[in-house]
Amino acid sequence: MASTVKSLLQTLRRYVKKPWEITGPASHPEYLSAVPKATEYRVYCPATVPSQAIVPSSLPETVYDIKYFSRDQRRNRPQIKRTVLKKADVETMMKEKVFDPASDFPRPYLTAKVVEDDNAIGGGYQK
Repeated sequence: MASTVKSLLQTLRRYVKKPWEITGPASHPEYLSAVPKATEYRVYCPATVPSQAIVPSSLPETVYDIKYFSRDQRRNRPQIKRTVLKKADVETMMKEKVFDPASDFPRPYLTAKVVEDDNAIGGGYQK
């Protein structure tokens, strides 16, 4: 009796559908629900680790170092050398300095005179 009722319910489920399964994306035979089942949701608790981590062991010279600071080229530069000038040093440098306008000022960009074309009609525009 129970098996006949079960088979009858299964045949009814095949023909009687929920309203959202009649049309739309849920009506497609390959549709999978986005909501996971209770047995699929969280198989392992976040605090429990399913397997132990495998840490490779090797010679320290052959292992690539992933630390950034050991490969940072900015840290490998030689130290910047600074000189501290005293007031007396600056005064002697200024006394030795000779002003030369040719070398102290930059050269101007235009060194030749610009020659305009006298035959340009209307300032170069055609009428």
